[in-house]
Amino acid sequence: GIVLVAINPYEELPIYEDDAIYAYSDQNMGDMDPHIFAVAEKAYKQMARDEKNQSIIVSGESGAGKTVSAKYAMRFFTTIGGSASNTNIEAKVLASSPILEAIGNAKTTRNDNSSRFGKYIEIGFDKRCHIIGANIRTYLLEKSRVVFQAEHERNYHIFYQLCASSSLPEFKDLGLSKYWNLPV
Repeated sequence: GIVLVAINPYEELPIYEDDAIYAYSDQNMGDMDPHIFAVAEKAYKQMARDEKNQSIIVSGESGAGKTVSAKYAMRFFTTIGGSASNTNIEAKVLASSPILEAIGNAKTTRNDNSSRFGKYIEIGFDKRCHIIGANIRTYLLEKSRVVFQAEHERNYHIFYQLCASSSLPEFKDLGLSKYWNLPV
């Protein structure tokens, strides 16, 4: 398949705006510069033409921009494919991210907010190639962080948030202080 190497610029660039989406729409792979939108267009076009499922695998090291690349691909699909209803599918699929990030993100030597999750996002299309729904499955990839952490790294954010909130009245309702032996 197609391989695209992308570098996380750590800032918004004009190459990801709607005019870029429309520029890559209906183009053949190789007609334009390599781009996540070119990969998304190829998958979308093959899905529509062949009526077969397509996959885009986004992989890379911590801080490489995998989550951002996935968001750009979803933005492409929602802009070009539209949706069968007026709901924002991209926003709904990613709505769980803040909760997942609190539970599964940690500080690494390369990234202050590194996700420890693998994500499988499945986007459903109708016969007119409009988005009709989506499903996200998450997998905790680094269970070892629960019991071990490397030097200069920090464990999962939620652990520190719970410890910091242990003196709040809401903490008592969680019933965790008896397990942690924390003062409440």
